[in-house]
Amino acid sequence: MRREGPGDAGRSGRTHAAEAAAPARTADPYGGTAVDEHARSPAAAGFLGPTPHRGVLTSGSADQLAALTARAAAAPSACVQFVEGDRLRLYGSWGVAADWDEVIHTDLESSLGGIVVRTGQALVVTGDRMPAGIVREHGGAYLGYPVHDRMGLVLGVCFAYDHRPRQWTAEQIAAVAEAADVATLLIGEQLARHELEQQHRFLDAVLDSLHDGVAACDADGRVVFVNERMRRLWGDSPVEDVTGLADGSGMSLRREELGLFRALRGERVRDEPIAAHGRSRRTRFFLMDAQPIRGLDGRVVGAVQAVQDVTRQRRAERFRSCELAVTTALAGTPSIEAAGPRVLEAVVATLDWVHAELWMVDDGTIRAAARWSTPGWPSGIPVPERLAYGQGLAGRAWQVDKPLWIRDVGRPQSLISPDTSADRLHTALAIPVHDGSGPIGVLTVFADSVEDPEDELVALMSGIAAHLGQFVERRRVEDLQRQLTRSKNEYLALIGHELRTPLTSISAYTELLREADEPTLVRDGPRLIAVIERNTNQLREIINELLELSALDAGHADVRRTPMDLAEVVREVVDRARVAIDGAPVVIDADLPGELILPGDRDRLRHIVENLLGSAVRFSPDGGHVAVSLRSTGRAAELAVSDAAGDVPHAEREQLFTGHFRTSRGHDRVLPGSGLGLTLSRAVVEKHHGSIELTGGDSGTTVLVRLPLDVR
Repeated sequence: MRREGPGDAGRSGRTHAAEAAAPARTADPYGGTAVDEHARSPAAAGFLGPTPHRGVLTSGSADQLAALTARAAAAPSACVQFVEGDRLRLYGSWGVAADWDEVIHTDLESSLGGIVVRTGQALVVTGDRMPAGIVREHGGAYLGYPVHDRMGLVLGVCFAYDHRPRQWTAEQIAAVAEAADVATLLIGEQLARHELEQQHRFLDAVLDSLHDGVAACDADGRVVFVNERMRRLWGDSPVEDVTGLADGSGMSLRREELGLFRALRGERVRDEPIAAHGRSRRTRFFLMDAQPIRGLDGRVVGAVQAVQDVTRQRRAERFRSCELAVTTALAGTPSIEAAGPRVLEAVVATLDWVHAELWMVDDGTIRAAARWSTPGWPSGIPVPERLAYGQGLAGRAWQVDKPLWIRDVGRPQSLISPDTSADRLHTALAIPVHDGSGPIGVLTVFADSVEDPEDELVALMSGIAAHLGQFVERRRVEDLQRQLTRSKNEYLALIGHELRTPLTSISAYTELLREADEPTLVRDGPRLIAVIERNTNQLREIINELLELSALDAGHADVRRTPMDLAEVVREVVDRARVAIDGAPVVIDADLPGELILPGDRDRLRHIVENLLGSAVRFSPDGGHVAVSLRSTGRAAELAVSDAAGDVPHAEREQLFTGHFRTSRGHDRVLPGSGLGLTLSRAVVEKHHGSIELTGGDSGTTVLVRLPLDVR
């Protein structure tokens, strides 16, 4: 569509012919006339219209237009030229073979075509000669009209010429004017198509750059447009090819219930969630918008649908929910074994996998602490109770201390045994669990399909493993705090009892001495003073042991290891103990070598033997035997002190070395104790790079001390 106004080139041929027949002014110096068609044009003001794209007026159509112009004007030659820079370029021609070099590129400043372009007016030349540089140096006739665009700007010239002088008739002038109008119409149409194509390209580029998939269909439901995102999501024909769609309830969607077809029925769809299962069986989640496209009469002429992939957002939400479920499970349970099933259930549900296991490092192996399989999954997956270091998936993850992703555990040479996989488990992921000291366990999950590694899943599992490690460490700290509080209370109670007993005796016997008369003092004084002295020594011993134990724990005590005869030390302690319990219903049996030399602190080792022998005597029942043996085994000396009391339960054995626990199985004998003997003994033995432990059975309990025979 052309616009009316100054520079209008869309007038009819009859109008041009009438104006051509009117009196015209002379176009000197060429001996022709210029038809005053425009009062003023953009070209006359010194502005030329934009150069048309080369594809606007194809050479074929321009040649045909030039041929029609030549025939209509009864001229031997005709041309269509467009402005390019400071020249006129030939786009179409007829009968110009001999003049090709002159018309292919024409100077805009010194040519008749340039006059037409600059003035925006038709130019009629009928003189006896053709100006130089136009076609030929000798006479001829020229009839040219400007070619405009839709805005009225001059783009070029359509002209006919003859090498012989001639008069142009009104019909011939009208024919060239109509040819220029046709060129203008062609340019307008081609420019419109060009602009429409550009708009389409821009629109396609914009739609292809969207993160949303966009598709459109016509009124019959045929897909007419699909952007690049939609192709990547659902293929080249998303509506025709997508199957297996499901809504939030899991019900399958029929083809006519999809967004495009619902929109064709006049329905507007906004943010409707849908889910699709791809070839990898992994569910993808989308939000769908759709609406009808209506024509001017209001009828539905098509529909458009936009689909946004929200899988990552949904997965992120599920990951957060999983972490919350794991945190909740851990918060309400006392141990990792109790929390394990709930943690694994949350992991399996989040990943949409089928099986998970939690392994914990224990006594140099890794044991299965918990396991979980998705409901409905065939049970009976054999899981070993323990794995050695580096054995199996859990053992290997413990060994390498990094995440392991196995794409298919069913393949040969897999870390998973064929009995475990049984052609049902495929992808496996193992994540080490750490506390502050290092790996303490492994979290493993399994899928029933082959999955490629995903950093997001590894990051999620690593985060859950970190929660488990923090839980174990936190529970350990809490247990230590409880043990410390309990031990402190027991220690204070024990020490208070042990200190109060001799103090009570000292106070009571001192009071007796103060109130006794002279005969009583003479008769009972030595015995009362002996009791006071014995309790004073016991009190001093308790204080010394406390100070010694504190010094050993703090590293302030100096253990001097020099060659000594341990057999001699033990023999001396046994002899003194026999004298001390003379008359008591307990027998001390000794099996000692003549000599056993080792590096050690003589005084501290003697104190250990005294403590161990004193405890055995106190805990042995009447008529019982206390056995003391010493021998060398390999590169160590073994000192065993056994009593005849019942065996100490396993749960109490380690507590006896804390210094804050006393078993109730003992009998108070002549040799009282401070309750710190075993604690102090362990501290001294460890300073000698040895070990001490409790063993025994129904016949009694044995304290076994091992000391190295050589210097370490």
